[in-house]
Amino acid sequence: MDVREVTDSAEKQAVSRLILEALPEWFEVAENRERFIRECPGMLFYAAYDAGRPVGFLCLHETGKDTVELHVMGVLKEYHRKGAGRKLFERAKDAASAAGYSFLQVKTVQMGRYADYDKTNLFYRALGFKELEVFPDLWDADNPCQVYIMAL
Repeated sequence: MDVREVTDSAEKQAVSRLILEALPEWFEVAENRERFIRECPGMLFYAAYDAGRPVGFLCLHETGKDTVELHVMGVLKEYHRKGAGRKLFERAKDAASAAGYSFLQVKTVQMGRYADYDKTNLFYRALGFKELEVFPDLWDADNPCQVYIMAL
């Protein structure tokens, strides 16, 4: 598996569309999915390829002078639990650290709401993220926002 930074805007949008549309359990709301695809070209973007085929990606977005956010991430289901997500994350984490950021954060739906998001929470915890805060109404009452953070 090859993980690399992608700089071409068209490739960023094509990869993010391919992956996000294949993951309706997490990205079923078309408006949100399209927003992620639209925003990716302006962010640091890393993609995982298997035999030249995109299998996952993630975008990093600066949220403060010391903090970068894992803004959106997706890995094709057949590559879950096979190291693709961890490899993507490690590459992005190394880049964030090298760029001088002190913290990395990520937002997801609070644990205990939906089984698919519970898997996401467990993944972030396994990477070393720690719970920072829950914002009950940041998105809406049915989707309380869990913020995780990590020192770099």
